[in-house]
Amino acid sequence: MHGHGPPLDAPKLEGRQLATLAKLMGFLWPAGRLDLKSRVVVALGFLVAAKMVTVYVPFLYKGAVDALDVEAGAPILIPTGIIIAYGMARMFSQAFAELRDATFAKVGQHAVRAVALGTFRHLHALSLRFHLERRTGGLSRAIERGTKGIDFLLRFSLFNVLPTFFEIAMVSIILVVAYNVWFALVTFVSVVGYITYTFLVTEWRIKLRRQMNESDAEANTRAIDSLLNFETVKYFGNEAHEAARFDGSLARYQRAAVASQTSLAVLNIGQGVIIAAGLILVMGMAAQGVADGWMTLGDFVLVNTFLIQLYQPLGFLGTVYREIKQSLIDMERMFELLEVEREIEDAPDARPLALSGGDIVFDRVGFSYDGKRTILNEVSFRVPAGHTVAIVGPSGAGKSTISRLLYRFYEVSAGAISIDGQDIRGVTQASLREAIGIVPQDTVLFNDSIDYNIHYGRTDASERERRRAAELARIDDFIRRLPEGYDTQVGERGLKLSGGEKQRVAIARTILKDPAILIFDEATSALDTHTEREIQASLDAVSRDRTTLVVAHRLSTVIDADEILVLVEGGIAERGTHAALLARGEVYAAMWARQQEEGEGADAARDEGDDEAYIPLDPTAV
Repeated sequence: MHGHGPPLDAPKLEGRQLATLAKLMGFLWPAGRLDLKSRVVVALGFLVAAKMVTVYVPFLYKGAVDALDVEAGAPILIPTGIIIAYGMARMFSQAFAELRDATFAKVGQHAVRAVALGTFRHLHALSLRFHLERRTGGLSRAIERGTKGIDFLLRFSLFNVLPTFFEIAMVSIILVVAYNVWFALVTFVSVVGYITYTFLVTEWRIKLRRQMNESDAEANTRAIDSLLNFETVKYFGNEAHEAARFDGSLARYQRAAVASQTSLAVLNIGQGVIIAAGLILVMGMAAQGVADGWMTLGDFVLVNTFLIQLYQPLGFLGTVYREIKQSLIDMERMFELLEVEREIEDAPDARPLALSGGDIVFDRVGFSYDGKRTILNEVSFRVPAGHTVAIVGPSGAGKSTISRLLYRFYEVSAGAISIDGQDIRGVTQASLREAIGIVPQDTVLFNDSIDYNIHYGRTDASERERRRAAELARIDDFIRRLPEGYDTQVGERGLKLSGGEKQRVAIARTILKDPAILIFDEATSALDTHTEREIQASLDAVSRDRTTLVVAHRLSTVIDADEILVLVEGGIAERGTHAALLARGEVYAAMWARQQEEGEGADAARDEGDDEAYIPLDPTAV
C-alpha cells in the first residue's frame, strides 16, 4: 500500500491467493454456529437441485420437438404434458436458484461483517507507530475494497463458477453416454481452451489492475489529506500545487485504465473466437448425425440447447473470473492488515491495574522511536498519589513522549514505568488507559455533535453529568447560545470550532471520564490568557487529590505544581518547586525570564483580540 514492492512470480501469487481463499472459507464455516453451517448445507442442496433440473430441461425440449417431427400431412398431437413439464422445469430451476441465494445470504453477510469487524478491531489494536506511518485514506480504501471483494467472491464464485463446472461435467458425461466421445471431447477442449486463454490474458491484465488500484488509492489519499488541511492550503495559496499533485495521480490512473480497457478487448475477442469454434464443430457433428439418420431433429436441438446453456454461464465466466482475481487481490490487501503484528500486546499473565491512589514512578526510562536517535535517556521521577508534577522544557526535549509512554502507546527501550508498584507492561492496556485521562495539545474531535464529543469521555454518563462537565470546562454558556445547542455539529476534525472551543470540549470530555490519573499535555495552549486562567482554576479543582502530570510550555500554568521537572535533550536537567528553581537561577529561571519578557506583550495583544472575538461570538458562525 505504500510502494509497489518487488514483483511476485506466478506461483507465489497463486499461493497467496489460495491462502486468502482458505482464510475466507473459515468465515463460511464458523465454529459454534450450527445455524450458519446448516444454511450452507441447505444452500448447496438447492444448488445441486437447480443444476440437475437445468440439465434435464433440454431433454424435455427434445421430446417436444420429436413429438412434433412427423411427416407432412400426418396428424399432429400436441405434446401438452411435455410442454407443461418443460415450463415447470424452467420455473423450478429458477426457484431453486433463488432459494439457494436466499438461504445463503445470511452466511455471506455474516462473513463480510465478521471480516470487516475483525480488521477494524485489529487496526485499533495496532500501535501508534503503525498509524503514524500509514495513511488513513489508503487504509479505508483497503477495507472498503476488501469487504466488497468478499461479497462478490461469495455471490459469484460459490454460486456461479462452481455450478458452471459442475454443469460442464454433467453435460460431458451425458454427451458421451447418449452420443459419442467426440461430442464430449470437442466440448471439453473448447471449454479448457477458453479457460486457459482467459487465465493467461487475465494474469496480464491483473498487473494493469494493480497499477489502477495503487493510482486510485494514491489519488484518494492525496485528496483526503489536502481537504483535511484545507486551511493550510489556503494559508500558503497552494491550491494549484494541490491540484497538480492530485492530477498527477489521476493521470497515472488514466494511463493504467486505458491499458486495462484495451486488454479487455483482446480478452473478449479471443474468448468469442474459441466459443464460436467449439459451437461450429459440435453443431456440425450433430447436423451430420441427423443427415446420417442416427440422430433425430430433437437430438440436434438437444445438443444445441446444451451448448447454449453451457456457453451462457461460460461467457459470463470470463468477466466473473477477472473480478474474482481482483477480489482476491483486494482481500489479500485487507488480510495483510490482519497479519500486521501488534507492537504492544498484553502479556499472557496480564492483570487489570489495581489502583490504590495512582502513584507513578519512572525508573531510569530510556526511549528511542527508531533505535537511532535517543528521545529519553535514564529519566527517573515519581508522581506521588494525589500530587501534581509538571514537565517543562524546549520543543523536542521529549515532554509529550512521556505521556505516550505512560499510555503505553510505545514500549520503553530501557527502564520501567509503574503505577502503584505495578509495571505497566504487566497490566492490561484497557485497565491502564481506563485509569488515565488526558487533555492533549492537538485536540481532534469526531465529526458529530458537541454532546457526542463530550459524551465520548464516558459513554454511560447521564445528560446531567455531561452538562456539569461542560460547566467545569467553561463551555456550557457558549454551547447554550448556539442555535442547535449541544446538538451542534463540529465538522471534520472539529474544524467548525475555534482552537479554544475544541480544547474546552476536550477538557469537558476528560472531566466526564473522571480518571484517577490526569495528564494535561499543553492543555491550555490554544486559549487566551483570560480564558486560560478560568480553565486553569477548573483544572486545579478537578485535579485536586488526583495524580496529575502536566506537560507545559507556558511556565505560568505550572507554578503551583508540587514538583517541576526541566527536561533538556531527553534528560532531567533540573527539578524542584517553582520558587526553588527560580532561586537556583539556571535553566528554569532563564526560561521564566524569557517568557516574562516576551510573553506579556504577546498575551496582552492576544487577550485583546480573543476577548473581542470570543465574548460576543456569533453562534451562527459555528
